[in-house]
Amino acid sequence: MFVILVYDFSVNRVAKALKICRKYLNWVQNSVFEGEISKANYIKLKKELELLMDPDEDSVIFYSFQTQKYSKREEMGLKKGGDEFIL
Repeated sequence: MFVILVYDFSVNRVAKALKICRKYLNWVQNSVFEGEISKANYIKLKKELELLMDPDEDSVIFYSFQTQKYSKREEMGLKKGGDEFIL
């Protein structure tokens, strides 16, 4: 499946959240990741973030797609993150 992940973590946990997300997805912008991920790794990623986060201060949003066939991605301005994954 293809996933776009957006998070907002407290400053004292944000570096750990970044490290966790980079294990599974490609960093594309501050607090934004995307990429193909297996169901098993998706479950692991969610669990690791759940253990790190304080639900009263932090948030994570997952957008998941079964296919990229009908998707389009456009970029404007400063490119952040790597070019490892290009749609």
